[in-house]
Amino acid sequence: MAVSASYWILFLCVCVIFVSAQPSGKGRSLVVVQGSDIDQVVKDILQSGLTTVFLPIVYIIVFAVGLPCNAMAIWVLLFRSKKIHPSAIYMGNLALADLMFVIWTPLKIAYHLKGNNWTYGEGMCKVLVGFFYGNMYCSILFITCLSIQRYWVCAHPLSQQRKNNKLAVIVSVCIWIFIWVSTTPLYLHKQTYESAELNITTCHDISSVSQENYKTNNMFLDVQLPYYYFMVMAGLVFFIPMLVIIAAYVLLLRSLGKSAIEGSAGKTRQRAVVLIVTVLITFLVCFIPSNVMLVVHHSVQEKSWANNSYGFYITTLCLASLNSCLDPFIYYYVSDEFREHVKNTLLCRSSRTVERMRVSFSSMKYSKKNNTYTSSTGPTESSTC
Repeated sequence: MAVSASYWILFLCVCVIFVSAQPSGKGRSLVVVQGSDIDQVVKDILQSGLTTVFLPIVYIIVFAVGLPCNAMAIWVLLFRSKKIHPSAIYMGNLALADLMFVIWTPLKIAYHLKGNNWTYGEGMCKVLVGFFYGNMYCSILFITCLSIQRYWVCAHPLSQQRKNNKLAVIVSVCIWIFIWVSTTPLYLHKQTYESAELNITTCHDISSVSQENYKTNNMFLDVQLPYYYFMVMAGLVFFIPMLVIIAAYVLLLRSLGKSAIEGSAGKTRQRAVVLIVTVLITFLVCFIPSNVMLVVHHSVQEKSWANNSYGFYITTLCLASLNSCLDPFIYYYVSDEFREHVKNTLLCRSSRTVERMRVSFSSMKYSKKNNTYTSSTGPTESSTC
């Protein structure tokens, strides 16, 4: 299954490259020399409803849904959850990564509503770009950890939790260090481009090279570095984790299948299937199109081929941000405890109220088994349940 999925993605990459690259026609290479005119195709897209209406609507949805959902997830995991387990550690880090990106989306919304005009400076543009890719790669890695952990819990239910918690903390710290180091090259590359023709300054939408570097053919930082960077990241942080996730869920379903034969599965299997579908939707909508198009876009630029896929490229990058809205659904289906805490938080129930309800429900359950109700003061009349 994992091998067939990898073949389909490879086939998709080849098809998109074939469609995107053309020997001649309207489009041209998207590397623009500072001070020169922008390609007409790019100009039309930057002035179209795609970038000035559709993209800001998507980012508004990301902000409106992602901010409260991830803030609530962090609140629940920090202040409501009494038991610390590896899944909670990974979910907390995933929610933090999403929240750190979502708080920057108002700048992205304003940028597109102003007609793709960035007015916050080169430094802020680099920070926004760094947080965008940091969030995407963080999400992939922590979803991978959650998938492995989900399988491990089903396959080894008696494993020592303390050791697993320590391992989860170490893995989480390593992921954050890796993301911090791996996003550093994004800050070396110029992200803004000033267009005198359109009277706007774009942020990460147009790759540009200085006239001096263009004359000396020194375009490593502007063209080659982004190409090598996104090729390596697509392989290490997208393709390999995706294969690991597929393998983990195949093994999980097999493990649950054995439990079903023994008669101990049921709701667990159903919940696992919903979780798998949610993760697959996240990958299909957010990560596969964006990572494929990043590879295609920078390959086309590096080879100086003409490009017809600019609109598709910026659309898939925008859709990648939807993972901040979909991730909370993953938390919801990973942990029973998390689901209960979310329900109680939404109903404004305090921890004491929840504890009282749990004790009351347990005593009623016990009473029903014995067909009698008992009270703390002594025996009362029994009643049939």
